[in-house]
Amino acid sequence: MSTVIELIEAGAKRLEEAGVAFGHGTANAFDEAAWLVLWRLKLPLDDIDAVADKAVSPADAGKVAALLDERIATRKPAAYLTKEAWLQGVPFYVDERAIVPRSFVAELIADGSIDYWLGEHTQRVLDLCTGNGSLAVLAAMTYPDITVDAADLSAEALEVAAINVTRHQLDARIRLVESDGLASLPGPYDLVLCNPPYVNSASMAALPAEYRAEPELALAGGADGMDFVRQLFADAPSRMSEEAVLVLEIGNEREYFEAAFPQLEVVWLETSAGEDQVLLATRAALLAGAGVR
Repeated sequence: MSTVIELIEAGAKRLEEAGVAFGHGTANAFDEAAWLVLWRLKLPLDDIDAVADKAVSPADAGKVAALLDERIATRKPAAYLTKEAWLQGVPFYVDERAIVPRSFVAELIADGSIDYWLGEHTQRVLDLCTGNGSLAVLAAMTYPDITVDAADLSAEALEVAAINVTRHQLDARIRLVESDGLASLPGPYDLVLCNPPYVNSASMAALPAEYRAEPELALAGGADGMDFVRQLFADAPSRMSEEAVLVLEIGNEREYFEAAFPQLEVVWLETSAGEDQVLLATRAALLAGAGVR
């Protein structure tokens, strides 16, 4: 019989040889294989050492092999196969109706990086482009005195978000809203969180199959990736309270962002991916400098 660690190592080798792409919760073949093996065997996902030498029956090893076969053949992100993704240690349901949650904004909520700009005035929060609702849930869990509007253009994504809001018993504090940008969201909000579609068209054309398995609506941001952001910046000040701030993820598009908004003063926030992925803008800054090129 095989052991758990042997199945993980063999699985990692298979994933590497197949050339699958990572980035939906794991960054390498070993971590991806560990996730799939442990999930399939119904073992804890956070302590490989404790189960590494556990013997696995041939029948269960066959189930693991079948799951790896599916991952390689379909090129679907592992989260779509397991119907679960973890963000900051919190489990979320996910399927093909919503993007796999992986926003670096989650780190900033968890580690208190944005707390300097918050205070007793922070009561109403908006999670725009909420997807499966993960940032809304994390915000509500972190700040127990706030209420959250979780909004998305996709009614299907909001169906997934509803599952997570109920799963974490936050129906009384998180309201789901179908909205095209800020159109159905009059506010005012004291904090706006947004992980919008920001991938530029050239990058969209080059995306691996795993990313193309996700809703294009959640990724594609136009020629320079800034189409959604332009409209957001135009509309946001009228939906923000006087002391409000907007926390925006823009991925690898900082060059395009700065070209589109050369006069806008923002604060770049450090995450595990560096200081180029997420920014913060005050309402005053948006009013003063959101001129678009």
